[in-house]
Amino acid sequence: MIGFIMAAGEGTRMWPLTEGRPKPMIPIANKPIIEHILDSLVDNGIEDIVILIGYEGRKIIEKYGYKYRDARIRYEYQERRLGTGNAALYAEKYGDEIIFINGDLYFDSKAIREIKKKKNSLLAVFKEDSSSYGLIIGNENLEEIKEKVKNAKNSWINAGIYHFDSKIFSYLKKVKLSERGEIEITNAINLFAKEEKIKIVRFNGFWMDIGMPWDVLDATKNYLERIKRDIKGEVEDFAVIKGNVILGEGSRILSGTYIEGPVIIGKNCKIGPNAYIRPYTVIGDNCHIGNACEIKASVIMDGSKIPHFNYVGDSIIGENCNLGAGTKIANLRLDEKNIEVYVKGKKINTRRRKLGVIMGNNVHTGINASIDSGSMVGSNSFIAPGARIGGIVKKNSRVF
Repeated sequence: MIGFIMAAGEGTRMWPLTEGRPKPMIPIANKPIIEHILDSLVDNGIEDIVILIGYEGRKIIEKYGYKYRDARIRYEYQERRLGTGNAALYAEKYGDEIIFINGDLYFDSKAIREIKKKKNSLLAVFKEDSSSYGLIIGNENLEEIKEKVKNAKNSWINAGIYHFDSKIFSYLKKVKLSERGEIEITNAINLFAKEEKIKIVRFNGFWMDIGMPWDVLDATKNYLERIKRDIKGEVEDFAVIKGNVILGEGSRILSGTYIEGPVIIGKNCKIGPNAYIRPYTVIGDNCHIGNACEIKASVIMDGSKIPHFNYVGDSIIGENCNLGAGTKIANLRLDEKNIEVYVKGKKINTRRRKLGVIMGNNVHTGINASIDSGSMVGSNSFIAPGARIGGIVKKNSRVF
């Protein structure tokens, strides 16, 4: 049995987190999305894995090479991204039984255990708001995947995890191009379902499609709710650590710092003195959170520095960023309505009352900079002292 991870897409809706990295390499709790998928496969006895790469795919090869734990890893390169069906066709030469997984999913590993049991099957999960997913029509066997039904509620939807034998490839070759000019795997599955049985595996565990940047915060929260306390670094006198906190080797918690779990802090970090780290925060490796800084429910990626009198709430800070003294990030509108952001030129309701900034890599802010709630800041940007920003700041910008 082969595990086939489809990880070639750019993930343009995840901007700016996908500047310089493929979407599956965005970290959830200091581990890339694709690593959670790899663990799920290996934990369930699948030790022959193929990863389909494309945009910035070398980053995946550099990270994992050709072996992960007890599994062999092979790679296929998708030159032109022509849809999920085209992606699945790259698996044709790898055997008669394949588990296909979209590379931007975060889920409980039990999902692989369940789908593995039934050949020619697809995983279904229940969603209260199911209008942006493919609805699963059928009881025990699939009748149809019905795409993006307007105002759909409380439905079982297609989870993007499939277990097929080699018959699927003949249907993938039959389907016509969609309106987007792509080969859609769901169209092939619908053809398959008209002629043969496809079992519906209904899964009640945790599952998320990481489709928007703020989904990273929700997935992180799910992961943190299941961690156990593990302190490997140094904690000075008069520092307080409450609840389930993971502290990596070489990290130091300085006097006066107060940490409320669940929280993960990576390796070789310096936290404090007098910092306040609130629940549902993840801090990467080689980070510095300094004096009188407060971090709440945020993701701080590797190498970033938040050293003096800063507030960061409900935000994602990319790698190697530096916030000048007094930089503050708003995470709540004055009218307390849901925060809206622009994604690919379209206004999106995040359905979150609280959302700070989504920041790319290598962003620097000057002292006393202010960042409005729901802001998106591209990589390599510079925000001058005293500047106020909001909305979209494109990469390589200079804001004065």
